[in-house]
Amino acid sequence: MDTEICTGLEKEKRKELKMADEFCPGAGKSSWPELVGKNGEEAVKTIEKENEDVKAIIVVKGTDVTGDFDCGRVRVWVNESGIVYLVPTIG
Repeated sequence: MDTEICTGLEKEKRKELKMADEFCPGAGKSSWPELVGKNGEEAVKTIEKENEDVKAIIVVKGTDVTGDFDCGRVRVWVNESGIVYLVPTIG
């Protein structure tokens, strides 16, 4: 079951990346694959330093979030240990 959930989240992240490119032209850097496996707090600092137009927000695995798309937001999905497990992407 966890594999199915993870696969669903990965599909959503790919969809968000495509939307960021399409709906947020000129937004600057829109995804941070290099942060997967890193500490969430450090990831937030890196994201906000590399793109000053976004607010990075830590979201713990399993937390419900809204389905809206926001060009000024990056969700940093972390596991129970605070480690980034999905590619942070504008959305």
